[in-house]
Amino acid sequence: MTTDAALSFDPCDPVAVAQALIRCPSVTPEDGGALGVLEAALAPLGFACHRLRFEEAGTAPVDNLYARLGTEGPNFCFAGHTDVVPPGELKGWSIDPFAAEIHNGRLYGRGAVDMKGAVAAFVAAAARHVKAGGAPKGSISLLITGDEEGVAINGTRKVLDWMQARGETLDACVVGEPTNPKALGDMIKIGRRGSMTAFLTVHGAQGHVAYPHLADNPLPRLARMLAAITAEPLDAGTPHFQPSNLELTTIDVGNPAHNVIPAQGKATLNIRFNDLHTADTLLAWLRERFDRVGGSYELDHFVSGDSFLTPPGPLTELVAEAAERVTGRRPEYSTTGGTSDARFIKNFCPVVEFGLVGQTMHKVDEHTTLDDLTRLTDIYGEVLRNVFDRIG
Repeated sequence: MTTDAALSFDPCDPVAVAQALIRCPSVTPEDGGALGVLEAALAPLGFACHRLRFEEAGTAPVDNLYARLGTEGPNFCFAGHTDVVPPGELKGWSIDPFAAEIHNGRLYGRGAVDMKGAVAAFVAAAARHVKAGGAPKGSISLLITGDEEGVAINGTRKVLDWMQARGETLDACVVGEPTNPKALGDMIKIGRRGSMTAFLTVHGAQGHVAYPHLADNPLPRLARMLAAITAEPLDAGTPHFQPSNLELTTIDVGNPAHNVIPAQGKATLNIRFNDLHTADTLLAWLRERFDRVGGSYELDHFVSGDSFLTPPGPLTELVAEAAERVTGRRPEYSTTGGTSDARFIKNFCPVVEFGLVGQTMHKVDEHTTLDDLTRLTDIYGEVLRNVFDRIG
């Protein structure tokens, strides 16, 4: 579809904005016109919009948007993403995943929940806020990336670096991830566990199984190494975090012959860790246990993000009170689940996550109820009405 076709909507109407966004096929890393929809909604309200394209060798370029209304502090930011995961097999969908159709009070489409719906709700809340009261006491900003569902290299991190180079500061941030497990108002994410993936390769020497003294079988050592790191839990959890967990995700030898001792064995593991650990301390812990077993091995890794926590305080209370006023439900503070771009924002300001109900995210027939979309807009509106008296 063309961008022009996506712009005929009322920015104060979250359903109309969400439909315009869903109709943009913005599967990571494609923009599909989604950021143009947001610019068309925000620029007439007075937001200064900056389209930011970043790329690195070996990665696809990604378009991002930073939009700010106001020049004074405090600067309250909404962060989110317009990129979506692929729809998968289209025959599994009961409707076109990019048609944004409404059936029985539900808006269907890829990204309806994760997270074009929340982006639309905040845009509508900001539009209503500005039209009702004019310019805010401080600044309202949106940091929208097209790289959250992908490798997250050319998105939020680089926008934050660009902002820092310009002297832009953030004082508080809400990320619109679908945090609620069953009903709107269930849960606010006040932190996330860290995630580290490690790749273990244990070396030996190939040989005939009938002559083991002429070979060096690495597999018994690999088995002992894996037993050493899985025998006991990493910890019992902390006041705000569930226990860390280490999961083996694959063990590979690649040996097609039943009478050959392989030269090496490999294993991959992922650790989701709480605030008792860092990636560095976990690497040291792994090496210490592998060294006890002995032998030649290699250990590579990558870290998606360290754990972080926004302790209960002004920002968490602000969002919780807004949700309770609209839904009648006091949200639980939680750090469960996977990672999000909040892991980058936490280095710049306090950050929490609150969005729609996540039961259908990444599924066929992804959808949100129109009632939830309307109430999320009201919650974000409550936050905007009170935020400048509570932060900064």
